[in-house]
Amino acid sequence: MASRSRGDGNYRNPCLTMHQPWASLLVYGIKRIEGRSWPSPVTGRLWIHAAGKVPDPETIKALEDFYRQLYALDGITDLKFPEHYPVSRLLGCVEVVGCVTSEELVSWEDVSQGVRLEGQTPFCWLCEQPQKLLVPFEMRGYQGVYNLEKRILEGAVRGLCPVEARLPVKFPLPYPRNPLSLKPGSLAHGLKNGSNTSKTEEGSSPTLAAAIAGARAAATQFSKKSYGPPTAGFQGQGSRTRSKSKEGVQRLDMNYDQQRW
Repeated sequence: MASRSRGDGNYRNPCLTMHQPWASLLVYGIKRIEGRSWPSPVTGRLWIHAAGKVPDPETIKALEDFYRQLYALDGITDLKFPEHYPVSRLLGCVEVVGCVTSEELVSWEDVSQGVRLEGQTPFCWLCEQPQKLLVPFEMRGYQGVYNLEKRILEGAVRGLCPVEARLPVKFPLPYPRNPLSLKPGSLAHGLKNGSNTSKTEEGSSPTLAAAIAGARAAATQFSKKSYGPPTAGFQGQGSRTRSKSKEGVQRLDMNYDQQRW
């Protein structure tokens, strides 16, 4: 169905498989940061596919409560969530404009408090311009970043619809003339010494602290024993994969992927 690889830079139509509800939250523009234990290998359009695991109500509630609290920090109190969280479907795409470390993101005063609090993983992929498919495509996903099959891509492009995010984010480039300048270490020179934790989290209310704890607990269900790449962060995430012998795909070094939020 699709070939996957990581590290060779040969990404024509890159796609990432994520568990629900994290996948839909990203495509709907609610989630702005995709957290991983490895830096983003791509810049530009990234297709988002939902893994086959049906999310339980407790996980959905924990993540929705978390994002309600983050958006409330920025004055948004009427956040609307997806009505459904489909699985085993290609959902849409986002634009990855860069990648920074969690230390850089949580101290980045040019972005909102809510966005900074999403930076709970070693590497934070910065996502803008979400678009969703009017009719999600059924397909199987793989671990890591992989290329969509051409026939799937052709149909998906025709079915895209822009998403009107409640609080659109625009990540400022450290060097405006260089669209690839947002990368790990690019913000370090502009951060204040010792500011490696979120000021918002340090002084968080009990309600916000509980929402963060709930999101962390939801992420722990995805470990190396589950399907997909164990990752770290509020976006617990992975995908079911076929065997190497049947699909001819290169397996990831699992040390790169740790359970993520």
